Amino acid sequence: MRRVSAPAIVDPLPYPGIAHILEERARTQPDLVLYTILAPGRERDVTAREFRAEVVALAHGMAAQGIRPGDRVGLLSRTRYEWTLVDFALWWLGAVPVPVYDTSSPDQIAWILSDSRATAVFVETDELAGRVREAHRITPFPAEQRIRVFDTDDAQISLDAVVRAGAGREDLQTPYDGVSLDDAATLIYTSGTTGPPKGCELTHRNFVACSQNTIPVAGELMHEGARTLLFLPLAHVFARFVEVTSLDAGIALAHTPDVSQLMDDLARFKPTFILAVPRVFEKILVGARFKAQAGSPVKKLIFERAVATAAAWSKASQQGRVSPWLAARHRLYDKLVYSTLREAMGGEVRYAVSGGAALGEHLAHFFNGIGVYVVEGYGLTETTAPISANVPSINRLGTVGHPMPGNEVAIAEDGEILVRGVNVFERYNGLPEKTAEAFHDGWFATGDLGHLDDEGLLTVTGRKKEIIVTASGKNVIPTMLEDPIRASATVGQIMVVGENRPFVAALITLDPETLANVLPTLGLDPGLSIAEASREKAVIEHVQRIVDHANTKVSRAEGIKAFRILDRDLTVEDGYLTPSLKLKRAVVAEDFADVIDGIYAR
Repeated sequence: MRRVSAPAIVDPLPYPGIAHILEERARTQPDLVLYTILAPGRERDVTAREFRAEVVALAHGMAAQGIRPGDRVGLLSRTRYEWTLVDFALWWLGAVPVPVYDTSSPDQIAWILSDSRATAVFVETDELAGRVREAHRITPFPAEQRIRVFDTDDAQISLDAVVRAGAGREDLQTPYDGVSLDDAATLIYTSGTTGPPKGCELTHRNFVACSQNTIPVAGELMHEGARTLLFLPLAHVFARFVEVTSLDAGIALAHTPDVSQLMDDLARFKPTFILAVPRVFEKILVGARFKAQAGSPVKKLIFERAVATAAAWSKASQQGRVSPWLAARHRLYDKLVYSTLREAMGGEVRYAVSGGAALGEHLAHFFNGIGVYVVEGYGLTETTAPISANVPSINRLGTVGHPMPGNEVAIAEDGEILVRGVNVFERYNGLPEKTAEAFHDGWFATGDLGHLDDEGLLTVTGRKKEIIVTASGKNVIPTMLEDPIRASATVGQIMVVGENRPFVAALITLDPETLANVLPTLGLDPGLSIAEASREKAVIEHVQRIVDHANTKVSRAEGIKAFRILDRDLTVEDGYLTPSLKLKRAVVAEDFADVIDGIYAR
C-alpha cells in the first residue's frame, strides 16, 4: 500500500477549544478588523474587541434562555455575519452548532434536527422559521420550542431578544472552561447522495489542529492584511474551516449571502484570495466569454485567443519552458483581457482556492494564466475539509497536493484513497456500525479513487461507487467525461450511465442561467424554454460537439456513444442535487429510467 505522510507542525496545540482562538486574538490584536459587513444599510467593520463583546453578550443570552454546554443547536441560514456570530457564541458557551442548508426541505430539516436532538435552532428569516415548524409536524423535535430569527419583526424571537435576556450576566467573560479538544465542536450532516444523511461529529481538536497546521504552510495566501470573501454555504465544512482559520490567522472576512451580488461584493471588498467550488470558476469564465461574444467578431477572437494563451502559458510555466513568443503574447493579452478579468474580481485577488469537487485542469490553467493562482485541495466532511492541498510554494495543477501537516494519505490495492490524522473525525452521531464500516485498520476509507505520484502528490480520479462497468466489462469513471462537458457554457448537469449496458451514454441538461446567451449563437430565439430548446436540432448538434470533444480525453470504449437532453433542469429543490450541488445519481436514474431505457432501445 503506497502512502505518504506529513508531520504536524504545531503540536501540542495551544488552545483547548475554538472559542479560545477568539479570546487570544482579542487579547493580542483588539483593534484588528476581523469582519466587514457588506449588507446594505448595515455596512461596518468589526474589530476583534467588538466581535468578542458581541459573542459574549449573545452567549449570555443563550445561557439565560436555557442553552447549556453540550447542547446541540441548529443553524439554518445563508452565508452572513450572524451565522459566524452564533457559531462563536455557541462555542464560547460550550454548545455544539448543527448546520442546516437554507435550501433544505422540511423532511431534511426534520431528519437533522431530530437525529441531532437539537434543543434550539437559529434561523435567518420568518420563512425559514415556518419551514422548521413544518418539519416539526413531520417528526417532532425539541428545537421547535426555541426558534430564534435573525431578520424578524417579532421582537420576542429576534437575536436582539436573546442578547437582552442575558443583560447583566457576568459569568461568561471567558470561554467555557469545561471544553476539551476531544469534545464535539459541530455536527455536520453528510450530503446523503447514497442514503440518509449521517451526522459527522467533528471535534475542537479537528478544527484547532487543522487551522494551526494550515497557517504555516499557507504562506503568502494568509499574509498580514489578507482578505477573503466567503460566499460558500456555511453549512458546508469547507466554509466552516475557513471561518475558523481566518480568525486564527487574523484574516479579514466578509460574507455574501446572495451569489447574484457576488461580483458587486468582490468589487467593494477587494479580497486578496477567494474560495469556491469548481462550478463558480466555470461561471466566471462563461460569463466573461458571453460578454466577449456580445461584442464584435474581433473582440470574440481576441478573447478566445487570450483564453488559449493563458492556459498555454500556465502549462509552460509549470514546466519552466515559456518561450519568448508565448511570453510576449501573454503580456499582450494581460493588457487586453486578463487585467479586466482580475479587476472584475476586485482587482486584488491573487489566489483562488478550489475545493468540494475536482476542478478541470484546463480551467485551473486558465485562471493561473490570468494571474489568479489556483490552489486546489481535497477533503470531505469527515476530514474537516482539507486532508491534502497544494500550497503557494508547491502548486502542481492537476493534483490536490501533499497531505496537510499531521495527516497521512494512502492508496489501497483497489485504488481507494485512505486517510488518517489530526483532521479526521472519530464517529458518526449514534451510528457505531457505520463508523466501524468507515475505518479499515485505523484508516478512514474515503470512497474516492486516486493515486500518489513519485513526489507524494495526490490526484483524485473519481468516486469508487460511481464506477460504471459496462456489459463488456469495461470500467468507466464518469467524472472523466462529466467534468469537461459540465465546464461548457451550455450544459447545466450531466450524468453518465452505462452500468451493465452495451455502451456508455449520458443524460444532459441545459444551463438555465446561460441558455438565453447560447441560443442566439446557434441562430435560435433566446426566449426558448429549456423544454423547447432541448428539442432543437441546432442545440442537439451543438451538445454533440461538446460531447465529441470530451470523448477525445478517454478511450473509444469509454466514450459517450449516445445522449439525451432532458426537458428540464436538475435542481436541489427537486431533490436531484445535494445542497452542495452534487448529483444524486440513484434518484436521477430512478426518475429518468424510461429515458435511459429509451437510449438503449434503439
